[in-house]
Amino acid sequence: MIYLCRHSETEWNRENRLQGHLDSNLTLEGRHQAKRLGQTLKVTVNEIEKFTVICSPLPRTRVTAEIICTKIGRDPSNIIFDDRLIEISWGEWESHTRIEIERRWPGIYEKRRKNKWEFKPPNGESYAMLNKRVEEWLKNLSEHDRLIVVTHGATGRVIRQIYGKMSTGTAIKLSEPQDAFFLLHLGEIKKIPVDF
Repeated sequence: MIYLCRHSETEWNRENRLQGHLDSNLTLEGRHQAKRLGQTLKVTVNEIEKFTVICSPLPRTRVTAEIICTKIGRDPSNIIFDDRLIEISWGEWESHTRIEIERRWPGIYEKRRKNKWEFKPPNGESYAMLNKRVEEWLKNLSEHDRLIVVTHGATGRVIRQIYGKMSTGTAIKLSEPQDAFFLLHLGEIKKIPVDF
């Protein structure tokens, strides 16, 4: 059983900048989102004390997970970090907006549109590469695991694609909310809105 969460809003989310492996701080709204996420998990998850909190080691996920832990009564020092949950790498595109990318690499965004799944930004990672990394992580899980997972937009979408046995490339079109999380259980995926 996995409760799958995306990190809360960051400064670069607000500016529509690609983050990838780089990072920016949570906004004030992002900190409020993380608190509400933790509060909703606390009232939603039965026997929450039996769940392991695991997340990407990047600061935006780490801070989100720490805030969640304080709301669910868990010690943040017990969070487990896994590099396979890191966001897709946008390579040289990281820290840029889509408009800046179009200006700096004319025509490259149109090239990406033709095959988003296989396309790799300069010195970055394709969705296909991310899929392989996430698939390895999922294969190592047991059906008895109880996890609260804090990860990223693209990574979370790919996790849902694999778990839901969706066709290749479906992840690109899935939502990546910061005001909801997903329950992955018994082969089904359920979206749970944050209520607070």
